[in-house]
Amino acid sequence: MPRVECEFCQRSIAAGIVAGRPSKGRLWRHDPTERPELFGDALVSCAGSLAIVDLPGPGAQLEFVEAEDEPAGEEPVGSLGTLAMF
Repeated sequence: MPRVECEFCQRSIAAGIVAGRPSKGRLWRHDPTERPELFGDALVSCAGSLAIVDLPGPGAQLEFVEAEDEPAGEEPVGSLGTLAMF
């Protein structure tokens, strides 16, 4: 998963892709940096937890393009038109 900096605690946090919005992500829940001093053993999330953020480049929208037809003169190699890998 891509990691994005949290606006509140400035730490690098994993962000999961938001359904229907591939360029956006939601930060995973994480604890604030000052948790032990201020809150003791209580479970407290950072104010930036679950925030929606912009993902880095690989989360960009995929586009479908028309496949080009193969020229009629070329024959596929092998029984199914596959090539040997090794």
